[in-house]
Amino acid sequence: MAIEQMDLNLLRALDALLRTGSVSLAAERLHLSVPATSRALGRLRQTMNDPLLVRAGRGMVPTPFALRTAPRVRSLLEEIERLRRPADDDPSAWHRTFSIRINDALSPVLAPRLTRLVATRAPHVQLRFVAQQSKTVELLRDGTLDLDVGVVDPGPPDVRASVLFADTFVAVVSAASRIGRMPRLDLDELCAVPHVSASRRGLDRGPLDEALEARGRSRRVVAVVPTYAVGALMALEDDVLCLIPSVLARHLTERGVPLRVHEVPVDLPKATVQQRWHERVEADPASLWLRAMTQEAVGELRLTDAPPTPSPPSAR
Repeated sequence: MAIEQMDLNLLRALDALLRTGSVSLAAERLHLSVPATSRALGRLRQTMNDPLLVRAGRGMVPTPFALRTAPRVRSLLEEIERLRRPADDDPSAWHRTFSIRINDALSPVLAPRLTRLVATRAPHVQLRFVAQQSKTVELLRDGTLDLDVGVVDPGPPDVRASVLFADTFVAVVSAASRIGRMPRLDLDELCAVPHVSASRRGLDRGPLDEALEARGRSRRVVAVVPTYAVGALMALEDDVLCLIPSVLARHLTERGVPLRVHEVPVDLPKATVQQRWHERVEADPASLWLRAMTQEAVGELRLTDAPPTPSPPSAR
C-alpha cells in the first residue's frame, strides 16, 4: 500500500503503537483485538518501509525512524481532530496538547508556573515540555513543537519571536563553604576557585573566559556538566563554583537550597530569553492564548527586565 493511501484508522494505529511500544497495549487503546492490531503493524511496516518496533528482551523498542515520526503523527492527528470539531473560543473546553521546547535553566522555573496557569484556565489541556537538545526550527515548521522558549540565535523569516526577559549570570557556591561565607566574590577568588562549566554542548569555555583573558587572567574548569541544574548541585560541594542564570539561582535559593549567590566581578553579556513560533500559527487563537499564558507566567517571576504582561486574549 502506498503511503498516500494510508487511511485515518491506520494513522491512529501507528500513533497508539508508537505511544505504547506494545501491540497488546495499543490494541487496548484502540479497542481492537491483538491480531487486528498486529496486522495493522504489518501494514504500517510495509507502507513505511521500516520495522517501526523491534524486539528488545520481553518488550519492543522504537526504531530511530519511529522516534522521529511519532511527534509528527501525534501532531497530525491532533490537527485532524481540531478540523472535525467546530472552533471553540473557550480554552476551558479544549482537549489538546501543546508541545513546548524549553532550556534546562528555565524548566524548573517557568514550567511549574505555566503549568499552574494552564491547569487553572484550561483543565483539559496538557503541556508536553521537550528538552532543548538542539535549536533547530524544523520542529516548529512541521508542527511537532507549538512553542520554543530559550536563548536562541536570530531565526529565519518564517519563525516569529517575542522577548520574554533578559537575564544575567551569577556565581553559585555552597552557602557553608569558605567562599559562601565571604561578603563578596573578588576577581582573585573567581580565578582561584575550581569551576564547573554547565554546557549542553560540552563546552568548557564561554564569555567569562573572554572577559578574564581581556584582564590577563584565566580560570580552571575541573568539570563540564550538561545542565545548569546539575552544575548548581555540584556547587553545593565545598569551594566549587558554577555560573548559572540568576533566575534559576533565585528559584533554588527561595526554595531553601543552601547556595550562596555572588555577583560575577566582571561584565558579562546578558542572555535574552525569547518565545518563538512558526508564522503559520501567528494568528491562531490557540497559539495566541499559549503565548499570552507564557508571558503571564514570566510576569510571575518579578524580573526587572521582563516586558509588561499583556492581558490573556480570549481565543477568537
